[in-house]
Order: sequence, then C-alpha cells, then structure tokens
Amino acid sequence: MNYIVITHTLRVPLAEIKITFIRAPGPGGQNVNKVSTGIQLRFNVQNSSSLPEEIKMRLLKLLGKNITLSGDLIIKATCFRTQNRNKQDAIGRLQEIIKKSVTPPKKRKKTKPSLASKVRRLDSKKLHGKNKSIRSDKPKNDS
Repeated sequence: MNYIVITHTLRVPLAEIKITFIRAPGPGGQNVNKVSTGIQLRFNVQNSSSLPEEIKMRLLKLLGKNITLSGDLIIKATCFRTQNRNKQDAIGRLQEIIKKSVTPPKKRKKTKPSLASKVRRLDSKKLHGKNKSIRSDKPKNDS
C-alpha cells in the first residue's frame, strides 16, 4: 500500500509523509535509552499535491497553531512499545485530522429565543433578586 485512504475519493501518498523514529519518553526499563520506538510523523499540508485547495484551507484553519510556519503538521506517537504500533497510531491520527477537514462546516442558522424561554429567564432573575433582598440587613420600604 503506497497511500493512506482518507475517503473513497481522497488518498494521500506515503511519499508526502516523512516518518522519523525518536526515543519515547517515560518508563521502559533497560531499553528506553537504546531503542527508538517513538514515531514523529511530518506532513506538509501547504505543499501537498494530493489535497484539493479547499481541504488545505480548512485543514490549516482547523490546525491553527498546531502547524509550523513552513506548513508542516507534526504528530508524535509514543504510546505503544513497538515502532509498528506507534506508526499505525500516528497514521491513524493523521487520517482522522484530514477526515475532519473533508466535510465543510455547517452554516449557522440565526434563531431567536422563544417567548417561554424569555419568561423563564426573567422569572429566575426575579427569584434571584428576591432571595438577595431577603438576605440584606436593610428592610425594604413598602410605601
């Protein structure tokens, strides 16, 4: 398999993804300082030829500050003890991120609060004010 399947029409070639092996932090016994089981996946969103422009723009907006200045998305996977499982985890997370950007966001429909919700809000405000006036030291003038 030379590509990652995002949807039935969208595929990202593995050539666009750079995978490097890193040492995983945390406990691991004698092997932790010798074996590089962690994965660092780099995917350049801006220079990707497999993604359409609209998906790139949505992806850049979705990622925000989680993307480097050069347009690289960096995913670190160090949860598992083997390189293969960490690699699968990183690729799976990349798939999920790109899938989120494939569907366009829904447009917000402006709505107004109902009359009943307005009445409930005003009633709760009156009740809250009444409770506060009961707690005060000064008696209220009833003239």
